[in-house]
Amino acid sequence: MAVRIVFLGPLRDLAGVAERDAPAPLDWATLLETVGPQLAEQLREERVHVACAGKVLADKTALLARDGEEVALLPPVSGG
Repeated sequence: MAVRIVFLGPLRDLAGVAERDAPAPLDWATLLETVGPQLAEQLREERVHVACAGKVLADKTALLARDGEEVALLPPVSGG
């Protein structure tokens, strides 16, 4: 039973991998433990969003990913 965590943009650079599997179910606290302190610090930023099963979460701390679901970590959007 696993959840796939996908790291996008600069978060992928910090993680050193594009994706990683984690045991299911995966909640916010476990996600922070799984990604390590440097990435966890970034994820706590208001401008970083989390999507689960294809939907961006309004409250990322309410994350509860189940077996087979994908969690995408979305960096702040920049551009002009």
